Amino acid sequence: MMWGNWTTVSEFVLVSFSTLSSELQALLFLLFLAIYLITLMGNVLIILVTTADSALQSPMYFFLRNLSFLEIGFNLVIVPKMLGTLIIQDTTISFLGCATQMYFFFFFGAAECCLLATMAYDRYVAICDPLRYPVIMSRRSCAQLAAASWFSGFPVATVQTTWIFSFPFCGPNRVNHFFCDSPPVIALVCADTSLFELEALTATVLFILFPFLLILGSYVRILSTIFRMPSAEGKRKAFSTCSSHLLVVSLFYSTAILTYFRPRSNTSPENKKLLSLSYTVVTPMLNPIIYSLRNNEVKSALKRVVRRTLGPQKL
Repeated sequence: MMWGNWTTVSEFVLVSFSTLSSELQALLFLLFLAIYLITLMGNVLIILVTTADSALQSPMYFFLRNLSFLEIGFNLVIVPKMLGTLIIQDTTISFLGCATQMYFFFFFGAAECCLLATMAYDRYVAICDPLRYPVIMSRRSCAQLAAASWFSGFPVATVQTTWIFSFPFCGPNRVNHFFCDSPPVIALVCADTSLFELEALTATVLFILFPFLLILGSYVRILSTIFRMPSAEGKRKAFSTCSSHLLVVSLFYSTAILTYFRPRSNTSPENKKLLSLSYTVVTPMLNPIIYSLRNNEVKSALKRVVRRTLGPQKL
């Protein structure tokens, strides 16, 4: 359809991994399907265990449960469509479908950044101010912090998505990515996008870099407190309570910052796809594994849940 001098795009084509051979795409499909199922099962298990076990009702596990909900949503937005492009070559996505995918990608991504910062604050209070921890991290405070983290995704998702899809698209509709991320979609716009790119940079600083700096500052204080502890056992226990979160943060932010803060000329589309796979597919799978294997309380709770479910005679 034509509107003035513009061509109205009704659908987009996700390039995804179409440059690879069909055999390699089939192998990728099996790999990503396995990762997807592990991600769903692992995060659902974390939600069930932290909800059912009375020993895991502290703020740390309340926030972990919220993180698992976010990871499930993040995966549902990205992975099913990517699997379709690999196995049945369903590379088309409607204009509305692309906008919806981008909206929820922004929403879950921004919410996760803020929730990770909230989890770092929780560890900071627990280690650096343990006597006031029950007062500061009360049930009401935790609910407010979690709600604020979730709500933070709405403004960035609404502004970014609405602005991008209000631009005219001149006809080229091939999105060189496996999902509708903003840089490859904005590359198809035939209008001046400089003001939007300035806003996008500001949003990236606010919702990726600023929470990361808060996390970094929290861990500087945490490590300083741990090193001043007199006993080696106290140091070990304190560090074990935040090591899982620190590892998750490192995995998520290292790839996110490399993706969105590197100059365009230094990042090829294929390299960006690989980086995007890290924080959209791999990290959500690793999070429940990290929290399960590195946390004795979660491992003990899993055993108790299995024991109650199967009965002692089946263990």
